[in-house]
Amino acid sequence: MVKLEDAVTARYEKEGEKFEVLIDPDAAQKIKNNESVNIIENLAIDTIFKDSKKGTRASEEKIKKVFGSDDVEAIAKEIVLKGELQLTTEQRRKAVEDKRKQVIASIVRNSINPQTKTPHPPERIKLAMDEARVKIDAFKPVDAQVKDVLKALRPVIPISFEKIRVAIKVSGADSLKVYGDIKGFGEIKKEEWQKDGSWIGVVEIPAGLQNDLYEKLNEKTKGNAETKIVK
Repeated sequence: MVKLEDAVTARYEKEGEKFEVLIDPDAAQKIKNNESVNIIENLAIDTIFKDSKKGTRASEEKIKKVFGSDDVEAIAKEIVLKGELQLTTEQRRKAVEDKRKQVIASIVRNSINPQTKTPHPPERIKLAMDEARVKIDAFKPVDAQVKDVLKALRPVIPISFEKIRVAIKVSGADSLKVYGDIKGFGEIKKEEWQKDGSWIGVVEIPAGLQNDLYEKLNEKTKGNAETKIVK
């Protein structure tokens, strides 16, 4: 259970009644993002309140009437998903900053400068967002915000979301070290084993990950991997 002083209030009104739960703010954020969370472990008190500040519990009769159940976990999830979080100024600032970092990471992962065909570093995206005065919603999913952020960034920097295909050749011994990593970066479109035991494949990855892919291959093969961007 989360400490009471670290919890925030999630408040939801339904059928003229108010319902509240006290929950860890990070867990509440994950719930709103449809991520898997152990809700009971992240509640300060496994109780549905009418007014959490006064410590007034919602009546079992009204809970069952409104939610059709007395399952605290299911009801708490509905309250968080459909209700509002009562955050302190500092909690809201942190939530916005955390979501901003997630948005930047998503853009860096998937975008490139179409003029140079190279990835944008995180700091460049951050500065461009500041210049474009992009506003981040602390509780809106990352994917739902990226499209609007890209629209705001395009007048500021050349940027596009693209995927690239990289041809890779590694020795048979090195392939055992890097095959899982290569699959983790994207989708292997073609692959074949050569007579000398070496492995050749073509992997499609988000354009922004190409430098990360090259670094990983060089690290695992001690610089012996051969790579080439293919159309």
